[in-house]
Amino acid sequence: MPRRPSNRPTDAELEILSVLWELGPSTVRQVQEELARRGTGSSSTLKLMQIMTEKGVLVRDEDVRPQVYQVAKSRSSTQRQLVSDLLQRAFGGAADKLVLAALSSQRTTPEERAAIQALLDDHARDEGDAPDPGTDTGTGADAETTGHDEEDRS
Repeated sequence: MPRRPSNRPTDAELEILSVLWELGPSTVRQVQEELARRGTGSSSTLKLMQIMTEKGVLVRDEDVRPQVYQVAKSRSSTQRQLVSDLLQRAFGGAADKLVLAALSSQRTTPEERAAIQALLDDHARDEGDAPDPGTDTGTGADAETTGHDEEDRS
Protein backbone atom coordinates (compact mmCIF):
# COMPACT_ATOMS: atom_id res chain seq x y z
CA MET A 1 0.00 0.00 0.00
CA PRO A 2 1.53 3.37 -1.00
CA ARG A 3 2.47 5.69 1.81
CA ARG A 4 0.23 8.72 2.20
CA PRO A 5 2.10 12.02 1.74
CA SER A 6 2.67 13.87 4.99
CA ASN A 7 2.05 17.56 5.62
CA ARG A 8 4.86 17.41 8.18
CA PRO A 9 7.89 19.17 6.65
CA THR A 10 11.07 17.16 6.10
CA ASP A 11 14.43 18.48 7.35
CA ALA A 12 15.21 19.88 3.88
CA GLU A 13 11.79 21.53 3.73
CA LEU A 14 12.34 23.06 7.17
CA GLU A 15 15.56 24.62 5.87
CA ILE A 16 13.61 26.23 3.02
CA LEU A 17 10.87 27.36 5.42
CA SER A 18 13.51 28.88 7.69
CA VAL A 19 14.88 30.91 4.78
CA LEU A 20 11.40 32.09 3.74
CA TRP A 21 10.46 33.01 7.33
CA GLU A 22 13.63 35.10 7.47
CA LEU A 23 13.52 36.67 4.00
CA GLY A 24 9.79 36.78 3.36
CA PRO A 25 8.38 36.07 -0.12
CA SER A 26 11.29 35.05 -2.36
CA THR A 27 12.21 33.51 -5.69
CA VAL A 28 13.80 30.06 -5.96
CA ARG A 29 17.12 31.74 -6.79
CA GLN A 30 16.99 33.86 -3.62
CA VAL A 31 16.24 30.77 -1.53
CA GLN A 32 19.07 28.82 -3.23
CA GLU A 33 21.53 31.66 -2.62
CA GLU A 34 20.62 31.87 1.06
CA LEU A 35 20.83 28.09 1.48
CA ALA A 36 24.27 28.13 -0.20
CA ARG A 37 25.38 30.94 2.13
CA ARG A 38 24.33 28.74 5.06
CA GLY A 39 26.15 25.77 3.54
CA THR A 40 22.97 23.73 3.08
CA GLY A 41 22.14 24.52 -0.54
CA SER A 42 20.90 21.89 -2.94
CA SER A 43 20.33 21.69 -6.67
CA SER A 44 16.89 20.24 -5.92
CA THR A 45 15.58 23.41 -4.26
CA LEU A 46 13.18 24.10 -7.12
CA LYS A 47 11.75 20.57 -7.01
CA LEU A 48 11.41 20.69 -3.22
CA MET A 49 9.62 24.04 -3.40
CA GLN A 50 7.24 22.64 -6.05
CA ILE A 51 6.49 19.64 -3.81
CA MET A 52 5.99 21.97 -0.83
CA THR A 53 3.52 23.98 -2.92
CA GLU A 54 1.60 20.80 -3.80
CA LYS A 55 1.53 19.87 -0.09
CA GLY A 56 0.16 23.32 0.80
CA VAL A 57 3.25 24.30 2.79
CA LEU A 58 4.14 27.09 0.34
CA VAL A 59 2.07 29.41 -1.83
CA ARG A 60 3.35 30.41 -5.27
CA ASP A 61 2.49 33.71 -6.97
CA GLU A 62 2.22 32.68 -10.61
CA ASP A 63 1.31 36.19 -11.79
CA VAL A 64 4.89 37.44 -11.58
CA ARG A 65 8.10 36.25 -13.26
CA PRO A 66 10.19 34.84 -11.77
CA GLN A 67 7.61 33.19 -9.55
CA VAL A 68 7.65 34.19 -5.90
CA TYR A 69 7.04 31.71 -3.10
CA GLN A 70 5.91 32.38 0.44
CA VAL A 71 5.05 30.25 3.44
CA ALA A 72 1.44 29.19 3.90
CA LYS A 73 1.67 29.16 7.73
CA SER A 74 3.60 31.22 10.25
CA ARG A 75 6.69 29.86 11.94
CA SER A 76 4.86 29.59 15.27
CA SER A 77 1.97 27.70 13.68
CA THR A 78 4.35 25.24 12.03
CA GLN A 79 6.29 24.81 15.28
CA ARG A 80 3.08 24.13 17.21
CA GLN A 81 2.07 21.53 14.59
CA LEU A 82 5.47 19.80 14.82
CA VAL A 83 5.46 19.82 18.62
CA SER A 84 1.90 18.52 18.72
CA ASP A 85 2.84 15.69 16.36
CA LEU A 86 5.95 14.86 18.40
CA LEU A 87 3.93 15.02 21.62
CA GLN A 88 1.48 12.42 20.30
CA ARG A 89 3.95 10.13 18.52
CA ALA A 90 6.82 10.07 21.00
CA PHE A 91 5.24 10.96 24.34
CA GLY A 92 1.72 9.55 24.10
CA GLY A 93 0.24 13.01 24.62
CA ALA A 94 2.04 13.55 27.96
CA ALA A 95 3.16 17.17 27.81
CA ASP A 96 5.08 16.90 31.08
CA LYS A 97 7.26 14.13 29.65
CA LEU A 98 7.97 16.16 26.50
CA VAL A 99 8.94 19.24 28.51
CA LEU A 100 11.13 17.22 30.89
CA ALA A 101 12.85 15.51 27.95
CA ALA A 102 13.44 18.87 26.26
CA LEU A 103 14.86 20.41 29.41
CA SER A 104 17.10 17.44 30.15
CA SER A 105 18.46 17.26 26.60
CA GLN A 106 20.58 20.40 26.93
CA ARG A 107 21.66 22.97 29.47
CA THR A 108 19.36 25.99 29.91
CA THR A 109 20.39 29.47 30.95
CA PRO A 110 18.83 31.29 33.90
CA GLU A 111 17.12 33.59 31.37
CA GLU A 112 15.60 30.63 29.54
CA ARG A 113 14.39 29.11 32.82
CA ALA A 114 12.87 32.46 33.83
CA ALA A 115 11.08 32.69 30.46
CA ILE A 116 9.79 29.12 30.88
CA GLN A 117 8.56 29.91 34.39
CA ALA A 118 6.82 33.06 33.15
CA LEU A 119 5.07 31.00 30.44
CA LEU A 120 4.00 28.45 33.05
CA ASP A 121 2.70 31.24 35.29
CA ASP A 122 0.79 32.79 32.35
CA HIS A 123 -0.68 29.39 31.50
CA ALA A 124 -1.67 28.80 35.14
CA ARG A 125 -3.39 32.20 35.26
CA ASP A 126 -5.27 31.38 32.04
CA GLU A 127 -6.38 28.07 33.55
CA GLY A 128 -7.30 29.64 36.90
CA ASP A 129 -4.46 27.88 38.72
CA ALA A 130 -2.31 30.94 39.30
CA PRO A 131 -0.07 31.00 42.36
CA ASP A 132 -0.92 33.53 45.03
CA PRO A 133 0.45 36.96 44.07
CA GLY A 134 2.64 36.98 47.18
CA THR A 135 4.18 33.61 46.34
CA ASP A 136 7.72 33.71 44.98
CA THR A 137 8.18 31.22 42.13
CA GLY A 138 11.92 31.43 42.60
CA THR A 139 12.70 32.83 39.18
CA GLY A 140 12.82 36.51 39.97
CA ALA A 141 11.24 37.15 36.57
CA ASP A 142 7.92 38.34 35.36
CA ALA A 143 6.39 38.30 31.89
CA GLU A 144 7.70 41.78 31.08
CA THR A 145 11.32 41.05 31.98
CA THR A 146 11.51 37.75 30.11
CA GLY A 147 10.89 39.36 26.74
CA HIS A 148 9.02 36.35 25.43
CA ASP A 149 6.66 36.73 22.54
CA GLU A 150 4.50 33.66 22.17
CA GLU A 151 3.60 34.24 18.51
CA ASP A 152 7.01 34.68 16.88
CA ARG A 153 9.71 33.53 19.26
CA SER A 154 11.96 31.86 16.74
